[in-house]
Amino acid sequence: MVEAGALSGWKTAGGHRRIWQDSVDALLARGRTHGGTLRVLIVEDDKLLQTLYRETFSTWPIPLELNIVNHGLDALVELGREQPDLLITDLRMPGVDGFEMIRRLHANPLSSRTSIVVVSALSAQEIAARGPLPKDVTVYRKPIPFHELHGYIQALSAQRRRTHDGA
Repeated sequence: MVEAGALSGWKTAGGHRRIWQDSVDALLARGRTHGGTLRVLIVEDDKLLQTLYRETFSTWPIPLELNIVNHGLDALVELGREQPDLLITDLRMPGVDGFEMIRRLHANPLSSRTSIVVVSALSAQEIAARGPLPKDVTVYRKPIPFHELHGYIQALSAQRRRTHDGA
């Protein structure tokens, strides 16, 4: 990215890259302005539910950029590439589950702009037994409450447009 001019940096005598923090901050800020399109990352291991998310979201008149992955590890990789505006995740998944993924996200200050919604079949008691989720995480029970998600996404989209437009 240094050679391409996306980041400002230099190469040490040993051949290692050193990149200015201001350059990284500027790149991240540029990535957050995406013309009013809401970036949504869904983490769901059930292929049928993935299709249901994709088909339902495509009918909504909200500009969305949708990415769906199978489990928490893939989500963490995607989150490292580009921060979404919204992460919708299940909690029970193979490998890195939703609990661990959310813990890792909350430990990373670069993820602070990503809103998190959990859609799970687990009860509130089962979730609490695994360790409480952060207070800013919205939790819905399965089956997927598309009506509530639609309202949540509309509100988030309006909020991000106001922030993007400087209002």
